[in-house]
Amino acid sequence: MKVKLYKSNRQRRQIRSRSKIKSFKDKARLSVFRSNKYIYAQIIDNRTGNTLITVSDSNLKGTKTKRAFEAGVKLSENALKKGIKEVIFDRGSYKYHGRVKSLAEGARKGGLKF
Repeated sequence: MKVKLYKSNRQRRQIRSRSKIKSFKDKARLSVFRSNKYIYAQIIDNRTGNTLITVSDSNLKGTKTKRAFEAGVKLSENALKKGIKEVIFDRGSYKYHGRVKSLAEGARKGGLKF
């Protein structure tokens, strides 16, 4: 019973966060995927659905939250090189807490606005 409840809560969070993002067609989307070991982030063009930039923390050192922060900084540096200054943060079904929050703070510190 608890597994079904978890899946439904997770799906509800994902639908809620994605429905707010769909209204911004002109901005790029920063999408986050969190596995047990690593965190992955990519910037996606909302109009075409093409992935513009990807970053992973698999080759960085430190704790998981520090690696996520550094991945956010690295992502924002790559985005600024391509001329992307503003994005919409898509956390998917993950809560804005821990590694997801750390990645977002790193991207903000690197110069991205969202």
